[in-house]
Amino acid sequence: MIRRRTLLAGLGAGFALGPLSRARAAGTPVTIRMGSLKLIHSIAPSFYERFTPAGVTVEVVPFESPTECKNAVVTKSVDFGTFGIAAATLGAAAGEPLVVIASTCNRGMAVIAKKGSEIHAIKDLRGKRVAIWPGSTQEVFVLERMRMEGLSVKDITPVRVSFSEMHIALARGDVDAYVGAEPGPGVSLASGVGQLVEYPYGTEMGALNMVFGAHRDTLAERPDLVRTMLEIHRKATDFAAGDRDAMIAMAVAKLGQKREALELSAPNVELTWRLGPNEVRQADAYAQHMLALKQIKRLPEPGFIDTRFVDALGRA
Repeated sequence: MIRRRTLLAGLGAGFALGPLSRARAAGTPVTIRMGSLKLIHSIAPSFYERFTPAGVTVEVVPFESPTECKNAVVTKSVDFGTFGIAAATLGAAAGEPLVVIASTCNRGMAVIAKKGSEIHAIKDLRGKRVAIWPGSTQEVFVLERMRMEGLSVKDITPVRVSFSEMHIALARGDVDAYVGAEPGPGVSLASGVGQLVEYPYGTEMGALNMVFGAHRDTLAERPDLVRTMLEIHRKATDFAAGDRDAMIAMAVAKLGQKREALELSAPNVELTWRLGPNEVRQADAYAQHMLALKQIKRLPEPGFIDTRFVDALGRA
């Protein structure tokens, strides 16, 4: 078993001399502000408290949308944040000082149609009203899956609906299908309102979804803070990923969803902190798709994804 002191020492020379370590040594309380979405994908921060070292407090700040959380990181309203790869890529392509330094969750999305409808595959979406959140990770995934099936966005009627409203819109009949984020699909399946069309992971983007980001200045000026935060994130993520009952119980408490719905959502959620060559390739493919869809005008600059810190954690 690796002792915490040994792990921290191995994460980089000069760590003990960083401002965070000096503050803790002086007995000064340190608060880290962490942006998090109200989704089961982003449930790991709810477990941070049990893995936070003495002298450090993590204040989890909830956000409704990935863009809001990403903007909070860019404006330094929070120190770190979890949001979709779409929001991260949009920001970086626009020149914002945002860096992806770890992962948060893979999978976590689904295409759901009204129960009993004739929509059983992506090709069946032709001519249908489909709820899609513009600029989301899910939008890029479903458009690529549609392209693979010979469809384009012109073959459907896209309807702008937030993730939290998609299940309700389907139940009311406002849309024929939606491209949602868990726990929405789990709610639709558990309630009998929806039927699964597809988990859209059969593209070169794999199941890449939510990432962990920081401001560029934070990496340069406060690397000890980054190391400490990612150690907490790693431990909390590994714990939640390894204890599904605990993850579901926490999601019930934080999200207000019924347990039976979350039990259907949980298998479609892969909590992870690792950010390796495979994820970098998938992110590159994702950015290329966004460029082709004209969602971005240029690709993010080199350095948009920085794996140094998670690489150190992995070696430790």
